[in-house]
Amino acid sequence: MRLEGRTALVTGAGRGLGRALALGLAREGADVAVHYNRSAAGAEQVADEIRGLGRRAVTVQADITSLEDVERMTAAAYERFGRIDVLINNVGDAAPEQQSWRSLDEDLIDRVLLTDVKGTLLVTHAVGSRMLEQGGGAIVSVCSNVVVTGSPRAPQYAASKYGVIGLTKSYAAAFAPNVRVNALGPGFIETETTLAREDWRSGRRDEVLARTPLQKIPAPEDIVAPIVFLACDDSAHLTGAFLVYDGGFSMLGA
Repeated sequence: MRLEGRTALVTGAGRGLGRALALGLAREGADVAVHYNRSAAGAEQVADEIRGLGRRAVTVQADITSLEDVERMTAAAYERFGRIDVLINNVGDAAPEQQSWRSLDEDLIDRVLLTDVKGTLLVTHAVGSRMLEQGGGAIVSVCSNVVVTGSPRAPQYAASKYGVIGLTKSYAAAFAPNVRVNALGPGFIETETTLAREDWRSGRRDEVLARTPLQKIPAPEDIVAPIVFLACDDSAHLTGAFLVYDGGFSMLGA
């Protein structure tokens, strides 16, 4: 119960990794604001599951690329809970439909950069500013090991996650010493989106597994523990950090 008595906001929590993180924080004692953009039914289901764990939950809707939406979402979460102690920036766009760098699509480039960079910036700025006013908090952004490996499939995805690291370090310095800001860099996670990818079903999974020294591709639930570590007092002296969590996939020589 490392987050007992605290409140959290998890973006993109209506399904996939965000769902697992929201439930994982609740199991550690946190009340949770479950953000969604279009997955309203999924978000309500997650909120019901959180209440079933004995924690408070509220759903909040926003397009995180809109400042107006983000400010409305933040205000709604604060109106319900009074404060937000933990923010998990989970929303991201890996352009899963793109199979090769040769498939140059300006709309897809703009969509990924808008979501991953602008969206993460707006939410971090809005919630982090309020955390400063309340006297403290912890922000964790879900990044990716793609900043180490690169992405010949979708180069804009790697560029966007480099942007998340830049935001992490910048806000860590701006919000110090009371609000910590860190990023986690998982590798492939077997979410619904990953499992539905054409390349994943046609051999990519086997290639990734063969290149992973720990010989495992995690499920969303396996990512909860490092997120909780970065969000709780166990990492009290850590800010501006990027923690790679990919089973050794991106390790030199792996």
